[in-house]
Amino acid sequence: MSTHHPVAIIGAGLGGLTAARVLHVNGIESAVFEREASPAARTQGGMLDIHAENGQKALHAAGLYDGFRALVHEGGQAMRLLGPDGTVHVSAEDDGAGDRPEVDRGDLRDLLLGSLPDGTVRWGRKVTGARPLGDGRHEVTFADGSAITTDLLIGADGAWSRIRPLLSDAEPAYTGISFAETDLYEADTRHPRSAAIVGGGFFISLGDERGFLAHRESDGSLHVYTALRADEGWLDTIDFTDHATAKAAVLAHFEGWDEGLRRLVADADTITPRRIHALPVGHRWDRVPGVTLLGDAAHLMSPFAGEGANLAMLDGAELAQAVAAHPGDTEAALAAYEEALFPRSEASATESAASLETMFGENGLQQMTEFFTTGPAAR
Repeated sequence: MSTHHPVAIIGAGLGGLTAARVLHVNGIESAVFEREASPAARTQGGMLDIHAENGQKALHAAGLYDGFRALVHEGGQAMRLLGPDGTVHVSAEDDGAGDRPEVDRGDLRDLLLGSLPDGTVRWGRKVTGARPLGDGRHEVTFADGSAITTDLLIGADGAWSRIRPLLSDAEPAYTGISFAETDLYEADTRHPRSAAIVGGGFFISLGDERGFLAHRESDGSLHVYTALRADEGWLDTIDFTDHATAKAAVLAHFEGWDEGLRRLVADADTITPRRIHALPVGHRWDRVPGVTLLGDAAHLMSPFAGEGANLAMLDGAELAQAVAAHPGDTEAALAAYEEALFPRSEASATESAASLETMFGENGLQQMTEFFTTGPAAR
């Protein structure tokens, strides 16, 4: 037996929660279905820089901008760019004038969760299938044996979306970049050298088609992405349950790099593999009654433009506003939403793909130095 919900959102990430919040602000009830067992089922990742033109715009629509400002990591817009030998090529402090303040992803998610009526999010609901019922209605089934029907189905369920096949045959493809993610806890006291190298905000070190990307977290830890071009199966050759072995395998690709940079892996408290995937640039679909996508489900891209979370939140806000602006006409709402979604996401995906090629190209360090000293990031 299934339960009916007029608006069903699959996925309680930032985009899905923003959609639910902006719908709520406009007096529209929705139900959010999330496969994780609870809000505390896992950590939510590292720092996010929230951009004025999209992420902050979404927070204004959600009525949560002031709450967001209270979460901002002061000093988090500082950045440093180093070469493999440890030479500093760019160093900029956070003077408070930037328009991309940093916030912890988990704190931002908690802000959104706390803004929704109790019971909006249904936890532990892993989707196993979705099918059209006609007239724009859909049925969604879950691993626990339950099912729902809905008049408006919103796929906010990320890279490997179970809702996307209702609209598109596209699947994420490996970009050629693999990460080993590490954390260094209590950095100032336990890892002072690494803390000094990373600085107070965002950190990059590039060379030889590989590098380190790191953030200082609001809790004083360092979150590091060690990145390199590698075959898709490379991570499978490493036993990440054995931290010492995994660290050695990753560091074998950084022979000759400054010892302080290598310590971002060697001294880490955690190490986790991650492949970077992306949907085709310009991914779009023909209008299908009663269903749409947002965030990574719609336009998964590599993280090298820094737009993923920002776009997901703007998607959620604009979709909700379109629904509110077209009461009783779901198709007009979805058509209006997708008309803006497609060109916006294509532009960001193009930028992300180009940034990947720049950062991990033969002249990545030189080109990124020029970008941060003479390009948009310098202004």
